[in-house]
Formats: sequence, C-alpha cells, structure tokens
Amino acid sequence: MEDETFDETSEGSSVGAAQRVFHALSSAPRRKILAYLSASGLTAGEIADRFNMSKPAVSQHLSILETAGLIRREKQGQFVHYSLIENNLVNTLNGFVQEVCPVGRPIKKESQARARAKESP
Repeated sequence: MEDETFDETSEGSSVGAAQRVFHALSSAPRRKILAYLSASGLTAGEIADRFNMSKPAVSQHLSILETAGLIRREKQGQFVHYSLIENNLVNTLNGFVQEVCPVGRPIKKESQARARAKESP
C-alpha cells in the first residue's frame, strides 16, 4: 500500500481534512468500499468477502476511510458494522472547493469576517 503519512502542520485544518478525504478516495479498493456502503451498512467480514486481499489489508482501508470521516463503525455484539457518513463527505469537499475556487474564496472570507463581527461587541 502507498505511503499513509501527512504533513502534521495541516492535520487540524480544513485543508488537512480535505487532504485526508482525497487520499482516501485515491485508492480503488477504498472507492469500491464506499460504493458497497452506499446503499446500506455492512459488517467488516461482509466487506472483506468482496475483495481478493487479506483481512488486515481491508481493515487498513477501512481505517483510512474512517480517519477521513467518510465512514463510521459501530460494534454490535461480536461484529463491527460500517456505514457511510454522507454529510461529512459533502461538507469536506465543499470546504475544499471554497478554499481553491477563485469565486468561492472571497465569499468564504467575507462570511468569516461577518461571523467575527457578530461575535465581537
């Protein structure tokens, strides 16, 4: 699997979040996992059964998707169930587009300035 490291200085920023999402989406198996989860949740075993790779490799892919905020896991008895977090993907992509879009960036800055003005007396 490719290198899974990121620049520590951007980890908490919206750009860092977008970087994690795009990194997660850069892998064909991870995109396939998202497609499998698009209609309903699946257990880790059900996901692993759909791939010709080791269960630890599938687990690593699931971890990357979870770290990117694209999926959530829930332990139910002896099984771990995974499902999509749809709104997080949309919000992350929207935030990234606003950062790089020449039209959206000034609007975002204006919105931030107005929010700060409302907060200060």
